[in-house]
Amino acid sequence: MSYFRELPNISAVSLLPSASRNDERMLVKNIYKRAKLRSDLDNVILAFDYRTIPDGYRPDNVANEIYEDPELDWVVLIVNNITNIRDQWPLSNNDLHTYMLDKYGSEENIAGVHHYETIELKDRFNRTVLQSGLEVDSSFQYTYNEYTGIGTNFSRVSVPASQSVSNFEYETRLNDTKRIIRILKPEYLPALISDMRRMMKYEKSSQFVDRITKEAYNPRETGV
Repeated sequence: MSYFRELPNISAVSLLPSASRNDERMLVKNIYKRAKLRSDLDNVILAFDYRTIPDGYRPDNVANEIYEDPELDWVVLIVNNITNIRDQWPLSNNDLHTYMLDKYGSEENIAGVHHYETIELKDRFNRTVLQSGLEVDSSFQYTYNEYTGIGTNFSRVSVPASQSVSNFEYETRLNDTKRIIRILKPEYLPALISDMRRMMKYEKSSQFVDRITKEAYNPRETGV
């Protein structure tokens, strides 16, 4: 089921050189119509699985694996609210490397420091006193009270607690977060397709031709 075949039509004024009249029209797909996941289905936790996309997988690969139909790639995108596949879908390892070269200019710059973040610190009782992954300055030190082991005495401890994160690590982490996607279970697929087809139908209006076609304004008729 191809997504674009399901899009409704617009009867638009023809701009083709071969048009013989000012009111000659042609049917084009309404690419501004967009289906979305029904809110009540979106909130049904049991309707979804989560998967990690293998390197190089495209939405059509996922759709073919899950639904046995690569043309249902749009289901994968809608379920994950992906509107810009270039920015929201994970890059392959090769494409990611090319992207980093374009962004940072050289292999040396890719290996350069992007930012610094905290390392995890634990006290003598193995309790976490500082979580890792918080962005900080390169010279960041963490100060906390450490029990001395004698009575109720505590000592003030201050230790270096930052580590560098390279541009490579940063971009790889960011790309890896995109690999975890939500999958609509196959048994819920008919409901989504039915909803999508209903959303694509036009309601009656001054532009209404039929449920899958509406007429666009013709400025040539008024000159405006």
